[in-house]
Amino acid sequence: MEILRFIIHYGMHFLVPAIIAYLFFKEKWKKVYLVFLLTMLVDVDHLIATPLFDANRCSINYHPLHSYIAITFYLLFLIPTKTRIIAIGLLFHMLTDYIDCFWI
Repeated sequence: MEILRFIIHYGMHFLVPAIIAYLFFKEKWKKVYLVFLLTMLVDVDHLIATPLFDANRCSINYHPLHSYIAITFYLLFLIPTKTRIIAIGLLFHMLTDYIDCFWI
């Protein structure tokens, strides 16, 4: 079961964003995919957690950049066109981490 969880989680972090970028941003999919990958830097907030890694911890509303307040800001980033791709990446990251919470 743990291997399935790992495949789904990291598939959603790396493979699904590539598919989304290719399907919806064909002209510039590589650049969009790079931005999606860069939004994973939001996981820097995991560095302040104790313990640093806990497979049975839900990231949503535990880490500051995964909080409901932060997610509200990510939703607001959808409004300006200049931040929309970043917002999509951040929100998809939050969705991926939220789905991971169901395994706990």
